[in-house]
Amino acid sequence: MAASIFGRALRRQSTKLFLARTLSSAAAASATTPIRATLFPGDGIGPEIAESVKQVFNAAEVPIEWEEHFVGDQVDPRTQSFLTWESLESVRRNGVGLKGPMATPIGKGHRSLNLTLRKELGLYANVRPCYSLPGYKTRYDNVDLVTIRENTEGEYSGLEHQVVRGVVESIKIITRQASLRVAEYAFHYAKIHGRKTVSAIHKANIMRKTDGLFLKCCREVAEKYPEINYEEVIIDNCCMMLVKNPSLFDVLVMPNLYGDIISDLCAGLIGGLGLTPSCNIGEGGIALAEAVHGSAPDIAGKNLANPTALLLSSVSMLRHLGLNDKADRIHEAILRTIADGNHRTRDLGGTATTSEFTEAVCNKL
Repeated sequence: MAASIFGRALRRQSTKLFLARTLSSAAAASATTPIRATLFPGDGIGPEIAESVKQVFNAAEVPIEWEEHFVGDQVDPRTQSFLTWESLESVRRNGVGLKGPMATPIGKGHRSLNLTLRKELGLYANVRPCYSLPGYKTRYDNVDLVTIRENTEGEYSGLEHQVVRGVVESIKIITRQASLRVAEYAFHYAKIHGRKTVSAIHKANIMRKTDGLFLKCCREVAEKYPEINYEEVIIDNCCMMLVKNPSLFDVLVMPNLYGDIISDLCAGLIGGLGLTPSCNIGEGGIALAEAVHGSAPDIAGKNLANPTALLLSSVSMLRHLGLNDKADRIHEAILRTIADGNHRTRDLGGTATTSEFTEAVCNKL
């Protein structure tokens, strides 16, 4: 009985994960033809967990050929960040990539690495499924929701200046084009994944012009999807409702800053950022999957990092490519490794090392 319930849970999650398959199905037509994908190992623990992904992919015989790019040690004037222009061109050329954690020094006067990727690659939607993992107990059971965050504007437009000494100003940008685009993606996602409700998260009672425009665009798109329930929830009330009863929500779509906060809050409901997959969707079918947790420099190189988030994100990348059989096998192996409890890393209450966890996943393939 327990095995049957577990199996149903795995199937339920695998069918709901993750992305609209915007790439041509021809990419997955031949399982033996390697698909080139860009890999950013990242900083801190990034190279270690990226190595875990490569080992699991090898064990599962995934036809991926990695094109690795590392963060530079000097600012590239073409990108105004430590990311090189060549690395961005790699993602544009390949159309798909995987990114480990990247650390941007605070207050150093150069562009955020993540902001550079979103801006230069037009990654307009960040998609994070948040679901309870079978066998891993948290405060909440049966969490199953998706946050979709507008990724290119809002308070993160990078428009700040000093008005006079002691007074600085940050400009929030909301456009009709970006709002319609992310709303359309959210409703399309809900439709193809059998979701019933889309909730637009806002603060239009205070920010009447900016958030008001965002809501107007969401309403406009909602009219084209009468089969999907649509609701509007104020951001502070949304936080309270999520903490009290996360099952009230299904798909949440929101501007940039709110999405940054709410998506991390939702990760906390199911065990933290170390268990949360994420993928950024861009124009023309570009997809950049990523681990959204930090680079954890305090444990870098110590074989202690939990690679689950990057592994689950790599599964999202495979689904985007149409490699669903490979994605299902890896996804199930990850969930079973966590559920059996014998090879959990320290952040999950176990004692396993990164390499031991990775080996356990490979063995369950």
